[in-house]
Amino acid sequence: MRGDAPGDARGGRRDEKVRRRRFTVRGRWVRTAAVVLVALLVPAGVSAASTIGRFGDIYRARPDAVSAEPAAKPHDPAKPTVAFLTGGNGTNAADLLGPYEVLASTGRFNTYVVSAGPRLITLTGGLDVVPDLTFEELRQLLTGRGDTLDAVLVPAMEQPEPAELAAINAWLRQQSAAGALTVSVCNGARALARSGLLDGRPATSHWLRMRGLRADFPAVKWQSGLRYVDDGDVITAAGVLSAIDGALRIVERLADMDTARQAADAVHWRHYSPGAPARMPVQGLDLADLVAPLNSSYQTRPSAIGVQLVEGAGELELASVFNGYTEQSVVGHTIAVGDGPIRSEHGLTFVPRRTLAAASGDLDRLLVPGHEAARAQAAGTGRPEYVHPADEFAFDAVIRDIARTYDVPTARFAAKTLEYPVMDVELRGGAWPWRETLVFALLILLGVALALGTGAVARRLRT
Repeated sequence: MRGDAPGDARGGRRDEKVRRRRFTVRGRWVRTAAVVLVALLVPAGVSAASTIGRFGDIYRARPDAVSAEPAAKPHDPAKPTVAFLTGGNGTNAADLLGPYEVLASTGRFNTYVVSAGPRLITLTGGLDVVPDLTFEELRQLLTGRGDTLDAVLVPAMEQPEPAELAAINAWLRQQSAAGALTVSVCNGARALARSGLLDGRPATSHWLRMRGLRADFPAVKWQSGLRYVDDGDVITAAGVLSAIDGALRIVERLADMDTARQAADAVHWRHYSPGAPARMPVQGLDLADLVAPLNSSYQTRPSAIGVQLVEGAGELELASVFNGYTEQSVVGHTIAVGDGPIRSEHGLTFVPRRTLAAASGDLDRLLVPGHEAARAQAAGTGRPEYVHPADEFAFDAVIRDIARTYDVPTARFAAKTLEYPVMDVELRGGAWPWRETLVFALLILLGVALALGTGAVARRLRT
């Protein structure tokens, strides 16, 4: 037995060395993981704070109490009546104003922006619109003329307060039961699904929303790759500018195909698919889409963009600016400026938040939307910048400007989230948001330095 002792001792020492080596390797992995974790916490914290602030600002209510009257509109009982719903906590400008202009431009419809109660409604980027009617005022108007509501359009809305949400759900169910064609755009499909109007039916929405909608509303037969789904008395349009196709389908259903074709021409929509929804690629997030978190997280100073509201601006022209530079590209903060309420091309009332004189010192750019405004001004550069010099689809000019002023990948991401095909729109500009990428890299280096410094201090304290 004594002869076995030296071998046992050597074996024990070998086992001990192996255990120590394993412990050392494990310790190195733990320290490395800790350094990586702390290094990422710095840019992640900056990203969270910046992104929450940026997206929270998109539908920020105006700080002052302003009252303004909507423009009076004649009502013709011989024409179909379409109501465009809004939500008090915010409504997507393009989802609402795009279809509104499509229908209003035909002259064949009574078109009303409606709300649950009398208030100023904030649209994307801080554009404030005055609803034409409340639910009750619309009911009184139609009853007094022996008329009915023919269609309701539901855009994407920020989650309403509980009382307003209950009123909206009840109103949607009531209009549907009375025979109105019910149409949703983008995340407006969530409002329809929440009201139960989509149970057991095929429907679509924005590609970014589909996973959440499928999880929250499994009774709905969600479909991707189509600009809209027509299921009889319910039409659901996909994301943002798919609203144009959904609106043209309303025109086809309530008027005729020739009127729809004329409406598409009037707004310069080159992608009209008569009688059937156009197919589109089933989108998902890819590597190029990193421009969005880079812009929302690491811009050293987002552009302060003043948008001067002028009489007669087109509804799509307004939406292109307030949507394009904020929610879709996350490159700037828009401020509606002007000297008082204005009327848009087809009779909506918008109220600026600041006068031009009061805001001018805080602005990096001053944009004036509207082709008519651009045509009336003398040619020149500098302030103000006239956004729509050419008579074309309103978003073309904004997408080109984002590419030129910021970078091409950001412009392409904006078009992707707008669900707008830009194959025939020439984009020139920077290849990547390098400044934001550099800020991200510097924050990682700062995190590494903090992690290594903290580790060194901890080791000294232990010693």
